[in-house]
Amino acid sequence: MPHSSLKIVIPMAGYGTRLRPHTWSKPKQLIRMADKMVIDHVLDTFTTLPDLAHSELIFIIGYLGNQISEYMGRAHPDLFVRYVEQAEMRGQSHAISLAREYLSGPLLVIYADTLIKTNLSFLADETATAVAWVKAVPDPRRFGIANVGSDGWVTHLVEKPQDLDNNLAVVGCYYFPDSSQLLSAIDEQMQRNIILNGEFFLADAINVMLEHGLKMRVEHVDTWLDAGTPDDVLATNRYLLEHGHDNTLQAGGHKNSVILRPVFIHPNAEVENSVIGPHVSIGANCNIQSSIIRDSIIEDGSKVDNVVMEHSLVGREVHVHHQAGVINAGDQTELVL
Repeated sequence: MPHSSLKIVIPMAGYGTRLRPHTWSKPKQLIRMADKMVIDHVLDTFTTLPDLAHSELIFIIGYLGNQISEYMGRAHPDLFVRYVEQAEMRGQSHAISLAREYLSGPLLVIYADTLIKTNLSFLADETATAVAWVKAVPDPRRFGIANVGSDGWVTHLVEKPQDLDNNLAVVGCYYFPDSSQLLSAIDEQMQRNIILNGEFFLADAINVMLEHGLKMRVEHVDTWLDAGTPDDVLATNRYLLEHGHDNTLQAGGHKNSVILRPVFIHPNAEVENSVIGPHVSIGANCNIQSSIIRDSIIEDGSKVDNVVMEHSLVGREVHVHHQAGVINAGDQTELVL
């Protein structure tokens, strides 16, 4: 790969604890949302890059990371991906530092559960020495926020602010034209032991860069979706189905069934004597019998019969029989009365 090519680092080594039981058996990047997996939707962010084919993807993987490399080999054989293991959860800056040998020139960092809509074609002509993507949110206290001066330059990033004075949340996507500057700042962050809850946060490395005169501007996004909790996954699934990821028209031919748009039903799935939708995603090789399902995701290979469910997340190869209500079932489990 040429050294001047864009490097895209995606840290994804976390355990995904907020998505258990699903993340006991697979990384959260391989959970289905609408027509494809979380990681596929993240990769969609890069379709506006001028030259994605010559960009280099660097995945920082951890627990069950081999499933990511296997999936990428099957689903995206055309993309050039390197894999770097983060065995210890020491934060975002630490994750990026592990990829040091592969980093030179321009760098894009995006978190693996951040789904944003943005046009990246401007990067080729960017003149700032860093860009942070942001979105105004009602309550910024669970996010990092960017303080922006009257001249338009970022002055400081604050992780999980205590007040509501500034609601400009940083969405988890950053661009650095010179990755060596970021690596130097991470080294300084670690030497100074700027740490929070045992982890080195990227926001603190950027603050080190700002101390040294970094010219960072913000890029606003209107759409920022998350995949960090079951509620987030279902909310994002609803959004995706409403915005072009449904296949309701193709999904209409199931026996004695009513399909309420928007839904995604995999072409291999069988649905019989059921009411499906709205906002339901059904994966490959699923079998749905005599059930009413809405606002739910049923992953590949699962069998559901005589069930009334809503706001539910059903993993792979699960059998749900004679149940009603909200269900959160991990892979290869059985819920039978």
